[in-house]
Amino acid sequence: MLIRLLRIFLRPYKKPIALLVALQFLQTCATLYLPTLNADIIDQGVVSGDTGFILGHGALMIGISLVQVVCNIGAVFFGARTAAALGRDLRGAVFDRVQSFSARELGHFGAPSLITRTTNDVQQIQMLALMTFTLLVSAPIMCVGGVVLALGLDVPLSAVLVAVLPVMAVSLTLIVRRLRPLFRAMQGRLDTVNRVLREQITGNRVIRAFVRDTYEEQRFRKANADLTEVSLGTGNLLALMFPVVMTVVNLSSIAVVWFGAHRIDSGGMQIGDLTAFLAYLMQIVMSVMMATFMFMMVPRAEICAERIQEVLGTESSVVPPAAPVTELRRHGHLELRGAGFRYPGAEEAVLRNVGLVARPGETTAVIGSTGSGKSTLLGLVPRLFDATEGEVLVDGTDVTTLEPELLARTVGLVPQKPYLFAGTIATNLRYGNPDASDEELWHALEVAQAKAFVEGLEGGLDAPVAQGGTNVSGGQRQRLAIARTLVQRPEIYLFDDSFSALDYATDAALRAALAEETAAATVVIVAQRVSTIRDADRIVVLDEGRVVGTGRHHELMAGNDTYREIVLSQLTEAEAA
Repeated sequence: MLIRLLRIFLRPYKKPIALLVALQFLQTCATLYLPTLNADIIDQGVVSGDTGFILGHGALMIGISLVQVVCNIGAVFFGARTAAALGRDLRGAVFDRVQSFSARELGHFGAPSLITRTTNDVQQIQMLALMTFTLLVSAPIMCVGGVVLALGLDVPLSAVLVAVLPVMAVSLTLIVRRLRPLFRAMQGRLDTVNRVLREQITGNRVIRAFVRDTYEEQRFRKANADLTEVSLGTGNLLALMFPVVMTVVNLSSIAVVWFGAHRIDSGGMQIGDLTAFLAYLMQIVMSVMMATFMFMMVPRAEICAERIQEVLGTESSVVPPAAPVTELRRHGHLELRGAGFRYPGAEEAVLRNVGLVARPGETTAVIGSTGSGKSTLLGLVPRLFDATEGEVLVDGTDVTTLEPELLARTVGLVPQKPYLFAGTIATNLRYGNPDASDEELWHALEVAQAKAFVEGLEGGLDAPVAQGGTNVSGGQRQRLAIARTLVQRPEIYLFDDSFSALDYATDAALRAALAEETAAATVVIVAQRVSTIRDADRIVVLDEGRVVGTGRHHELMAGNDTYREIVLSQLTEAEAA
C-alpha cells in the first residue's frame, strides 16, 4: 500500500527525483573513492617519503570532497522540496476527499481519526520520503560499491563480509516484523487520545457543570497510558536495533584487524590497503545502519499509508451527477415522493415512505417525537445524505441530478446545531454569499433579531468570532446562523429546530419578521415547540419515520392523536384551542 501511494503521488516529481538520485550517486562515488586515495598516499607517499605524491593526491582528495559536499547539499535540497510537496499533495487529497463525504462517511471515520490521518499520518509518510531521498538512495550504492572495492583490495579478508551481512540482515528482519503490529496499535491509540481530548475541550462546560473533572482526568490518563504502553514497546524494539548493529560492527572490525594483521605479516597485504578496507567496512556498515534507520520508519509509514488509503478509497454516498442539471424551471417547489433512508447495516429505516409537498409562499412545518426522523428528512433536501428509496424533488427535478452549486443556491439550511467559523461576524454572514454588502448584512441581522446585540459588540460586523462561536450565547449563535442563511437568499429555507434557544418574545418577533422576508419563498420548519409551528400553512406529523398526519393545526387537533398528544404535553386544552 505504501509503495502504491508513493508511486501515485510522486509521479509528478520524476525530474527532481532523477536529479537527486544522480547527485546522490555522484556524492556516494566520491565518498567511496576517498579511501582508495588515502591508501595510495600511505603506501606510495608516506612509506616512500614522496612529499610531492602526498601533496598531489591530497589536493585531489580535497577536490573530490568539495564535489561530495556540493552534490550532497543539492540532493538534500531537492529531496526536502520533493518530500514537502508530497506531504502537501497528500494532505490536499485527504482534505478534498473528506470534503466530499456525506454525514454517513464522516460518522464512520469520526472527526478525531480524520484529523490524525490528515496530519500525523501524512507527516509520517513525508518524513519517510525525506529520509529515503537523503539516506536510503545512497545506502545501496555505498553498500554495493563498498563490497566491490573491498573485494578489489583483498579477497580473502572479504570473507568477513560474507559472515557479517547475513547476521545483520536476519537480526533486523526479526525486529522489524514485530514492529508492524505495534505501530498499527499506536496509530489507533493516538486516535483515541485525540478523541478523548477533543471531547474534553468541546464539553468543558458540561464537565464542570457535573463536577466530572476527576473522572475525565482518569479517562485521559487511561488513554494516555495505553498509548504510552505501546510506545514503550516500540521504543524497546527500536532501541534494540542499534546495539545489535553496533555489536556486529565492532566484532567485524576486530576480525578485520586481526586477520588483516596476519595478511600484512605474511606480505599478502599492505598497510594502506588495510586502512582502506576498514574504511570500506565502516561505509558498508553505515549504509546498513542507514537502511536500519529506514526500517524503523517503514512499518509505521505502511500503517499510515493504509489509513490514508482507506480515506482516499472511500467513495461518498452522495455522488455529484455525471450530467448535472444547471437550470430550474420553477422557483422553490419542494416535494418528497415515497422517500426513505436507512443507514448501512441498520435493522430499521430512519424514514419510510415519506410524502411531503412544500410550495412557494407557504410555511410547512414538521413535528414529531424525538428520534422520529425530522432532521434526517431535512438533510435529504440539500443532500447531506441521499434517500435510499423514493425521490426528493426541487422544482420537479430530482436533487441527485442537480448541479451542487445550483442546489446550494436554491436551498438554505439552518442546522440544528448552528456552527460559526473563527473570524468575524461579517465573514460568517458572507459564508453563503461572499459578495453581500454591509447593508445586506445589517438587514439580515435585523430580520434575525440579532442587530441589537451585534451593534453592541466592539467592532460591529468586524467583531471577532471564536471557533464554533463559543464567545457568543446559544441564542445568539442561532440568530447569526439564521442571518447567514438570509444573506444567501435561497428559494427554499430549511429551519431545523433553529429557534429552540430563543425566548418566546424573540421567537415570536423573529417568526413575524421571517414571514415578511420569506413571503415568496418556500419555508420548511422542524420544531419541537408547538407555538413555533401552530400557524404554519401545513403541518406534517412524523412518528417512527412515517408520516402519520398532514394538515393545519385545528385539523390535526381534531383528528390526529399523535399531534394532539404532542400539543397537550406543552399546552393546556384552552391554549391549544
